[in-house]
Amino acid sequence: MGTQGIEGSTVFVTGANGGLGREWVRQCLDRGAVKIYAADLAPQEWGDARVVPVILDVTDTSAIESAADAAGDVTILINNAGIPLRDPILSVAGEALRQAFEVNFFGPIAVAQQFVPIIVSNGGGAVINVISLLSWLSIAPGYSAAKSAFWSATNAMRLELASAGVDVVALHMGYTATPMTQALQVPKNDPADVVRSGLDGLESGALEVLADQWSSDVKAALAGPVEVMYPQLAGATLPFGQPSP
Repeated sequence: MGTQGIEGSTVFVTGANGGLGREWVRQCLDRGAVKIYAADLAPQEWGDARVVPVILDVTDTSAIESAADAAGDVTILINNAGIPLRDPILSVAGEALRQAFEVNFFGPIAVAQQFVPIIVSNGGGAVINVISLLSWLSIAPGYSAAKSAFWSATNAMRLELASAGVDVVALHMGYTATPMTQALQVPKNDPADVVRSGLDGLESGALEVLADQWSSDVKAALAGPVEVMYPQLAGATLPFGQPSP
């Protein structure tokens, strides 16, 4: 795999208006991106001619196709859009669960399917998929399931693109201070630190970035007994800063 720098690149960011999204835009500009397509459900004024607002619902196939048609110069895709879902898996409404998968799994895959050929045609580049440590730890059941599927798909995407000049980076992090986690009373990362880790990882050639100690701890615990991941099964204290269900 190559090492893709931000300087001189053209970046497409989904979920650009959110807490992480704004940092992706800001930090890519700081690192020398020449243009950023800032995609979200509604346009936002960025005050910088290098930022092009794009109206995009990642669950709308025709909207994704239109965005790709208008952004043929992209060299880096950042799949950042996502929605939360914490309902118990045995009682969650089917519609809510399907929507979580549409936004957190099917949406970014559809975006990648449209934009990867563009990146390849422009001489190669990168895809950053914003996943979560909850892809490995099921404490937000529907969200965790969708992110777990996205992690698996990211690994498959990386293998498919290994010889195509496109780096695929998986970014994992714990709870981060964004509107999505506002109601949770847990320690939270600074979004700026998470994005910095992701971009540093991309520029250093990393395939997977664990943005905090929580992510490193959870990834390491996957090799152990399930009780290590979920000690509440034996009535013990919840690990990894988990909020109670």
